[in-house]
Amino acid sequence: MDNMYTAIGIELGSTRIKAVMTDSIGTVIASGSSSWENSLKDGVWTYGMDEVREGLAKCFASLKADYKAKTGSALMGTDAIGISAMMHGYIALDGSDSLLVPFRTWRNTMTGEASEVLSDLMDFNIPQRWTIAHLGQAILRCEEHLKRLDKVFTLASYVHYLLTGKRVIGIGDASGMFPIDSLTKTWDEKAKAAFTKWAEAKGYDLSIDTLFPEVLTAGETAGCLTEEGALLLDPTGELKAGIPLVPPEGDAGTGMVATNSVRVGGGNVSAGTSDFAMVVVDHMPKRHRELDMVTTPSGEAVAMVHCNNCTSEINWWASIFRDFASKAGLELDDGALYSLLYAVSLESNDDPAEYLSCNYHSGEGVTDFDRGVPMFIHMPSATPSLAAFMKCHMYSALATLKIGMDILKTENITINRMLGHGGYFKSSDAGVRMLSAAIGAPVSVMETAAEGGAYGMALLALYGASGKDKALETWLDETIFSTAEVRTVMATEKEMRDADAYSASYRKMLSVERKALEVF
Repeated sequence: MDNMYTAIGIELGSTRIKAVMTDSIGTVIASGSSSWENSLKDGVWTYGMDEVREGLAKCFASLKADYKAKTGSALMGTDAIGISAMMHGYIALDGSDSLLVPFRTWRNTMTGEASEVLSDLMDFNIPQRWTIAHLGQAILRCEEHLKRLDKVFTLASYVHYLLTGKRVIGIGDASGMFPIDSLTKTWDEKAKAAFTKWAEAKGYDLSIDTLFPEVLTAGETAGCLTEEGALLLDPTGELKAGIPLVPPEGDAGTGMVATNSVRVGGGNVSAGTSDFAMVVVDHMPKRHRELDMVTTPSGEAVAMVHCNNCTSEINWWASIFRDFASKAGLELDDGALYSLLYAVSLESNDDPAEYLSCNYHSGEGVTDFDRGVPMFIHMPSATPSLAAFMKCHMYSALATLKIGMDILKTENITINRMLGHGGYFKSSDAGVRMLSAAIGAPVSVMETAAEGGAYGMALLALYGASGKDKALETWLDETIFSTAEVRTVMATEKEMRDADAYSASYRKMLSVERKALEVF
């Protein structure tokens, strides 16, 4: 293995822009970051394009400083660079590359009508956050900017365009713009034809092939850093132009790469304030509103279940317990508190239906709630028990995710192993066992902490520079994760029965949640 290769991944997340530089075996050499926040302007969640440029420069300056501190040398080049960002959204430019409307991010929920119309039109679930939903809604509104529309980007593909002048996009990010055909590895022909005909009937001559970037898969050549692009990243001029860039990707795909979860039959679950599951499938399931169909960076079909609510209710109760402990003269830091509460949940043998918690602090698309109100319910016969109380909330955190994951079983999709990451899995074995019980499959966690999406993007850049003679999943197994410490847990039959029983009661409780929302 030639350890002289290096690669840089940069990811524009919702609150941080982060950069990671690795060597040829994925060891992190340096990292950097900058902070930013979206703004609500005229009812639209957005980031200014000046903020994009300034954030990139600040992040790269942070990376350079860390590199200099650790190596004693100036960072002037690397073998490959990759750009990633939060998926979906709508960046519309005219022929002179001027922004036509403020960047509409994934967070906006202004495209409900288009989402329904296009889903029926294409017989494919089109969530509100998808790029085509934003374009479709603009058509339904007859927005003036459509007369001058020349290019449409996601954030990652837009930044890549700024750096290289190339209008390309990684297939994983592309799958959050418009339906993808995993066989041809590009925009789905039937969906394109349906959209074109629909747009024409509305009076618009709009072609997906013309408006959207060219779709590329992991390892393909995606252009080189221009002089202008080099100065955008590094205004000091030290970074040299000509560095190859790999296809820009979305944060879902880079998360899968960072956790080595790109093989068919596998996937990953990220569980914290919100949670989502990505399952690489061997065949396309029927259309379900609860499932987003996207792809890995190699183009394999992925079923995604995305939930807005996960551990917020656990965190709320943990604050109550922390306050009680403090008043009792006990000072517990967060690590000790959560370890205690999570671990005690495994001690409960109570009937799962005796305790119920609705964890909805906000709306939930999977179960069709526009807003939420958290609730805790117990049966009069329930024995007061901290263990049962915490087990109830651990189940509740995954309950909506399980509703989506259970659909995969009806579609005969096999899950061989899922990798869990995020705060839900950091304290004791409880989170790992609960997820395994919920999905009925083994769940693994890596003992070494993953570096997140920027790290996954750095690996994709490294793959493009030195590993693309092998399949991505093989290269990750052999080059990056061959020595990773992985712990795997499989729930018992009783744990799976308990999870199913709780899920059944949770679904009934949602009718109570709807009634509560009528009252409060």
